[in-house]
Amino acid sequence: MVRPGHGQNFGSSPAYSQLETEVSNIEKCNNLLFMLICCVFQVLNEQDTTHSIRPECSCSGHGKCCESSNTESSDDAGIQELDESSDEDDYNFCDTRQSFSDSAASPDLRMKHSNSSNDVQQYDHNFVESRSGKGENECLLLPPKRRTKLPEPVEKEKGVSLWSMIKDNVGKDLTRVCLPVYFNEPISSLQKCFEDLEYSHLLDRAYDYGLKGNSVMRTLCVAAFAVSGYASSDGRPCKPFNPLLGETYEADFPENGIRFFSEKVSHHPMVMACHCEGRGWKFWGESNVKSKFWGQTIQLDPVGVLTLEFDDGEIFKWSKVTTTINNLIIGRLYCHHHGTMKISGNRQHSCKLTFKQQSFLERNPRQVQGVVEDIGGTKVATLRGKWDESLYCNVTNDGVNSSAESTLLWEKHEPPTNPTRYNLSSFAITLNELTPNLKEKLPPTDSRLRPDQRHLENGEYDKANSEKLRLETRQRMARKMQDNGWKPRWFDRDTEDGAFHYTGGYWEAREQRKWDGCRDIFGELPDKKTSPVPASLGI
Repeated sequence: MVRPGHGQNFGSSPAYSQLETEVSNIEKCNNLLFMLICCVFQVLNEQDTTHSIRPECSCSGHGKCCESSNTESSDDAGIQELDESSDEDDYNFCDTRQSFSDSAASPDLRMKHSNSSNDVQQYDHNFVESRSGKGENECLLLPPKRRTKLPEPVEKEKGVSLWSMIKDNVGKDLTRVCLPVYFNEPISSLQKCFEDLEYSHLLDRAYDYGLKGNSVMRTLCVAAFAVSGYASSDGRPCKPFNPLLGETYEADFPENGIRFFSEKVSHHPMVMACHCEGRGWKFWGESNVKSKFWGQTIQLDPVGVLTLEFDDGEIFKWSKVTTTINNLIIGRLYCHHHGTMKISGNRQHSCKLTFKQQSFLERNPRQVQGVVEDIGGTKVATLRGKWDESLYCNVTNDGVNSSAESTLLWEKHEPPTNPTRYNLSSFAITLNELTPNLKEKLPPTDSRLRPDQRHLENGEYDKANSEKLRLETRQRMARKMQDNGWKPRWFDRDTEDGAFHYTGGYWEAREQRKWDGCRDIFGELPDKKTSPVPASLGI
C-alpha cells in the first residue's frame, strides 16, 4: 500500500496536506527516539566495560564490593569460574559495612520486605550511598545474585536404616553419636544459627518503632522475630553437621543490611557463639543444646541466652523453648516446639510467649500465644498465631482491644520453587554457596570449606562419608586440647555471667586477608612418627 502523497496524486486538499505533515512529524519523532535508544545502550555498554575492567567499587570510602554467589561444585569448577566473571559484571554490589553508615540508618531508606518466594530478599531501589569525595559519581547498592537451588547430585543416594543406628544409643547424648551423612543436611549448626536471622527485617521495624516512641510495637516486633526462627524447622528431616572445635561461619548480606559471625567455642559441652550487626541493633548469644534419644523421639533442650540491643540502649533477652522430634522409627517424622519463652526488656515492656504442647487430640497444632506487659504488669497487647505460618497482634487500651481486627506481624516466606529432599528454605539454600571470589576472602575455619559438607551438597556421598569419618577421627583430639587450655579465636568468656562475647577484629582481619592464629582444622593431621602435633593445632 502506497502512503498518501507518495506515488499517487490525491490533489491539493488541505486535509491531505495536513495528514502528510503529521505523518512526516511522526517519522521524525520515531527516528529521534531510535537514536536516543541507541545512545542509551551505548552508555550502558560503556559502563559494563568499565565494570569488567575495574571489579572493585569504592562506595562511601569503603573498599571492595561483595561477591556474587553461584555455587562452586567439584565437577563444574572451571565452567563456573568463566560464568562467574560475566555474572559479576551484572551483579556488582557494595559491602555490608556501607549499610551501617548514618545515612543508611535512616528509617526512610530502610529495605522493604516481601513474602514472595521468587524474591526472598528485596531492597529499596532508592537506597543510594554517596561516595566520599567531591565530583564523584554515586554507587547504587545492587542486590547480590544468590543461588536458588542446590547442585544436581553426582551419585544416587543410598538409604540407611535409622533403627540400626539408634538401637544401641538410646538415652545417650546425640552430639556424641556418629551418624552417616545420610542423616545430615548440607549446612552446619553454625549456619543454622544464622538461619534464625532470615526475618531480620522485623528488627529493623522494631528499631524504627522505638525511634517513633512506640515501645509496644517494638516489643511486638521483637517477639515476632523470636518466633520466626522456628519456621524453617518445619519438615526438615535431617540434622545439620556438628561443627569442629574452632570452626567458624560468616554471612555478609548487604541486601538485608546485616553481617553475621559465629564460632564453635567449646567441644563438650558443644557451645556455639554468634554475633550479628544490623542497622540500629546488635544481636548475640550462644547455643548449647542438650539432646537425648528416647527410642521413638529426640528431645532438644536449649541452654543459653540470646541478647538484642538497640542503638538507643534498649535491651531484650530471651531463651529458646524445648524441641521434640517424633516418629524416628515408625510414622511420619515431625518436630514440635513447646514451652514458655520470656522476653525480658530493660525498659517499659516485656513479653511472655507460650508454645503449646502438641497432642494426638489437638486439632490446631503449633499454636503460639503471648502477652505484652508494661513494667507494672498491666497487659498492653496480645499475640496469637502459629510458629510455622504467621503471627498476629492486638494492641489493648486499658485492657480493652483498640480494634476489632488483628494486625499481621509476621508471615512465613513461600517455599522455594526448586525443593530438595532436605526441604531447605530459599534462604537456607544460599547459606553454603561458595564462589572463587568469596573463597579467597574466607579464613581456613569457615564451614563452607568443610570437605564432607561440600561433598554432601554436591551429591558425592561416598566421599562425604569418608571425609566425615576422617574429621571425626581428628575431632577426638579436640577434647584433649580443650582440657589443655584451648581458647576461641574470636570470642571470650565473660567472668561475670559466664557467657561468650565477641572480642572483635574478625571483619578487620577479613578486610586485610590476615588470618594469623586461624588453625587448619579441615586439613590432614601431621604424621606422629615424623612430627609431633603442635599444641596450637586446632581440631
